Amino acid sequence: ASNSPKSSLPMGPPVYVDLAYIPNHCSGKNTDPEFFKRVRASYYVVSGNDAANGEPSRTVLDALLEGKSQWGENLQVTLIPTHDTEVTREWYQQTHEKQQELNIMVLASSSTVVMQDESFPACKIEF
Repeated sequence: ASNSPKSSLPMGPPVYVDLAYIPNHCSGKNTDPEFFKRVRASYYVVSGNDAANGEPSRTVLDALLEGKSQWGENLQVTLIPTHDTEVTREWYQQTHEKQQELNIMVLASSSTVVMQDESFPACKIEF
């Protein structure tokens, strides 16, 4: 197993997926750099809109950069935040150069879905 107490992934080669949802609303409780070293996605969905509970966690966003830097291949990664939060905006601005170096794109919502009495931002992903 990993030296990290958070990682519960079995040892083995990395897993490549099209889309991965970052666990626990992007809370630092369950996700560390080892997650991003082992779960290699074209798209990562970052949920979380609860600053009081540390969601999304800056630590997890930084872990993406650290984990992706260990891939040894510069595959395109798209990060999809489900909410526009101060944490996400600050992280984006402060790490933009590193994101470019690692071929990470942050996708902002450009559409709004309206259903009955509520509306919310949305984005379309094609595989």
